[in-house]
Amino acid sequence: MNKEEKKAFINSMKGLIVSCQTQPDDPIHTEDMVVKMAEAAKWAGAVGIRANTPEQIRKIKKAVDLPIIGLWKIWHDNTDVFITPTLEACKAIWEAGADIIALDCTSQINHEGRPAYELLARVKEEIPEAPIFADVSNFEEAKRAAEMGADIVAPTLYGYTEETKHIEEPDMRAFAKMCRELGDKVSIMMEGHIYTPEDAMKCMYLGADAVVVGSAITRPHLTAKRFVDLLSGYQDNWRDAERKKH
Repeated sequence: MNKEEKKAFINSMKGLIVSCQTQPDDPIHTEDMVVKMAEAAKWAGAVGIRANTPEQIRKIKKAVDLPIIGLWKIWHDNTDVFITPTLEACKAIWEAGADIIALDCTSQINHEGRPAYELLARVKEEIPEAPIFADVSNFEEAKRAAEMGADIVAPTLYGYTEETKHIEEPDMRAFAKMCRELGDKVSIMMEGHIYTPEDAMKCMYLGADAVVVGSAITRPHLTAKRFVDLLSGYQDNWRDAERKKH
């Protein structure tokens, strides 16, 4: 896709995007679980799917005719960068059928000792036809990603970096600033810490082009753990389970 085709494609994704992912150690993990999640999302009227790993992307692509934002979570011991951290991973999810490539575009240092956002330029050079979804944690990272040519930015990693790991709620003020100051340059989507339809609607009101929701829809074990955490007097923080390396 050229620049205008990418823009038109992304503009067609207005509304809810559902993150359909499982990890092998999740209690809900089965061979076809992500397909059922994606089918349920399409039935509900979702405009897109966010999916992890080439294998799960291929399965969803065969079963559901919705745009797929693809990523590959790969953990390394010496870094917190885990969302599609290498060029090889980007190529693998693109070849598996992803329509958009999501990657960490924060200032965090990756397993190779380089800032994560540097990968954006390499992917644009190696896979120029791929729309890029930049996962960031703050306004400054969003601005830089937009200037580097990302097609979409979202505060996906707010709450997952060292500076933000203490938070549990979305920063609506910072998101509004992204929409207000960057919305004419890049598509702005909301992802992270959205647990109710009302919160999703607030994001659309602030200027989001779409809202990506995962845990609140497709990870019932984490939804249940949030309830248990509250009912037990906050003795066991459910966020630790959400953030863990798999």
